[in-house]
Amino acid sequence: MRFATLQAAPDAPPCLALWHQGAWRVVEGCRDFLDWLRLSESERVVRAAHLGAPLEPAIFCPPILVPPSLRDFYAFEAHVRNARRRRGYDAPPEAWYEFPAFYFSNPACLVGHDQPVRTPPDTHALDFELELAVIIGRAGGDWSLQEAEAAIAGFTLMNDWSARDIQAREMSIGLGPAKAKDFATSLGPCVVTPDELERWRYPDPKRGSRWNMRLIARVNGQEITHAHASEMYWTFAELIAHASRNTRLQVGDVIGSGTVGGGCLLEYPEGTYPWLQPGDVVELEAEGIGVLRNIVQ
Repeated sequence: MRFATLQAAPDAPPCLALWHQGAWRVVEGCRDFLDWLRLSESERVVRAAHLGAPLEPAIFCPPILVPPSLRDFYAFEAHVRNARRRRGYDAPPEAWYEFPAFYFSNPACLVGHDQPVRTPPDTHALDFELELAVIIGRAGGDWSLQEAEAAIAGFTLMNDWSARDIQAREMSIGLGPAKAKDFATSLGPCVVTPDELERWRYPDPKRGSRWNMRLIARVNGQEITHAHASEMYWTFAELIAHASRNTRLQVGDVIGSGTVGGGCLLEYPEGTYPWLQPGDVVELEAEGIGVLRNIVQ
């Protein structure tokens, strides 16, 4: 199944829609994908069987308007190596191979597909980050790998916008990033349930499944990177299981994969690409999911 949170007009309230018979159709009584996840299985069957009329979207909202939490991991080894090389380091630290690391981002500043992203006034080094994200479909904690993978309700694309100059100052203190990531995270354009991505799934009973969707990032139509989700060092099952340790995950929590190798401007030698400027259009694409596009303001 494929869901999107849409507005039929700029002044219309958000509503959840399901892609059915070649059109987006309203799921009655649901504002976003979180409302759907909170329904019982029997209620979902009824709602899916009684969809509203086709809807022509004017605005794509984030699939979940305000998730309970947003954790972003650091799971692609190539990205870690490239980013650390820019800071004068040779390789990921040993601890990176011991457990999957993450930081908490801001769930109140999500941006949908085709919506503008405002450049923070105090940055001169705006960057994008190409990521996959999953949405958690049930609450729980201290999950095994099998329980963690079973908790995935859907996949979406994620752009973890970054103010690199602010980030460098923050992280020199020993904490962060914080304000460097606080202003915007894009999610969308839709949420795709795992069964629809089965052709790209490679099961691994020891570490959890890998998905081999092709991932692409473009700026103003120029391809910046071309990678595959299967290049993650840590699997989504491992990310989710680690996130659930000694705590509880909630329905609707968002788990980001971290940036793919080559999936941001920071990773390239200085001068290869300019930092993003107002008017630039950033497109992230994933097989089976679609294109998440934003224009920089």
